[in-house]
Amino acid sequence: MKNKLEEIRKQHSITQEELAGKLDVTRQSISSLEHGRYNPSILLAFKIAKLFKVSIEEIFIYEEDSENENF
Repeated sequence: MKNKLEEIRKQHSITQEELAGKLDVTRQSISSLEHGRYNPSILLAFKIAKLFKVSIEEIFIYEEDSENENF
């Protein structure tokens, strides 16, 4: 899954540390999310979207692969 978290965070002039504090996660979690090393829980995805007042789909981009074509 790709995401635009870093782009959106920077548009709002929020540091990783500030965002982590608002979401009650570590700065390392934010860094991992931004670099695609970690996919958020659905709860965290909703919290991030609500914080930035956007839809989850505006931040997180699900990319289907050929194995999931039947879903």
